[in-house]
Amino acid sequence: MIYLDYSATTPVCDEVLESFITACKKYPGNPNSLHRLGVEANEIINKSTKQIAELMMAKESEIIYTSCASESNNMAIKGIVDKYKNRGKHIITTSLEHASIFGPITYLTDNGFEVSFVDLDEFGRVNLESLKDLMREDTVLVSINSVSSEVGILQPIEDIANVISKYPKCFFHVDATQAVGKVNIDYKKVDLISFTAHKFYGLKGIGVLIKRDKIELEGLIHGGHSTTKYRSGTPALPLIVSMAKALRLALTDLDKKYKDVEKKNKYLQDKLVKYERVRINSNKYSVPHILNISILGIKPETMLHALEESDIFISTQSACSSSKTESKAVLAVSNDKERALSSIRISLSYLTTESELEQFLEVFDKCYKKLTNLK
Repeated sequence: MIYLDYSATTPVCDEVLESFITACKKYPGNPNSLHRLGVEANEIINKSTKQIAELMMAKESEIIYTSCASESNNMAIKGIVDKYKNRGKHIITTSLEHASIFGPITYLTDNGFEVSFVDLDEFGRVNLESLKDLMREDTVLVSINSVSSEVGILQPIEDIANVISKYPKCFFHVDATQAVGKVNIDYKKVDLISFTAHKFYGLKGIGVLIKRDKIELEGLIHGGHSTTKYRSGTPALPLIVSMAKALRLALTDLDKKYKDVEKKNKYLQDKLVKYERVRINSNKYSVPHILNISILGIKPETMLHALEESDIFISTQSACSSSKTESKAVLAVSNDKERALSSIRISLSYLTTESELEQFLEVFDKCYKKLTNLK
């Protein structure tokens, strides 16, 4: 098997899985309980929270545990606008966002909120002048991902934050799901940050929303205090412990891992660009972990399943998007509907081997020739 869909989810690291199993066995108590087992469980959660906060340069009190990045995104968007709806009903976002951003924003537009989409430059990065023009006194939230899930565009988060800072009644939310564990980004000027463990070799079922202490929000789940007052429910101790381990390991030797993936990405691009019908949609501002290409005239799912017959796994759009429509992200970057209708995503890891890439290219060549009727 050759796995090239790391942006959808990553395989669980052995050390992370071991920490999960150990926590399950060693700390059986409910962290909300007052007896000794509960106190011990709560203490280990606090230690994990401290580690996650330090790694993310946040405060322990700013960490809210969720089930996934989609929940974190929904909590950030709905929670902020509900709490501060007296400030205004204007939201700004981009056309490169994940479905878990578009979903709650669409819900809010159906309930009286106005949404503006900021212009992008030729590389898919936020046009700062457009953002300045869109900002209003009644803008309550700006939500922009740090790395787009389909094309891998890295946004100038600090520059965006500087524009938003001129409007003290507006909050800045960043979906950092595709960035954490891959690339260093300064989030000090960001109000809310979403991410999840399964994108950096952790377990599925645990996410985080970092919410700055100065901010309040309405929670999505009510029914009692948990690790914070913003999300009720029994804390998932083993998942929290394993997430702390996964994050620490992911951030270890990050620059070295980045350069390794960058080298592999360049190797693939150099080979794929030689095909007449292949167009590279990722660009110089894309993180190397994501290589988005279009094969003109070939449906994405057709190539996906052709590769799958040889146990090679890629994706079309992001894992949570519909496969029946063109890629909004590719369309926004390329302004070419044909490319948007024929794009696939190859996502890499420092775990990807040169041998795997060679095998992928060999099979890709056969599939390409067969599907385009070339010999």
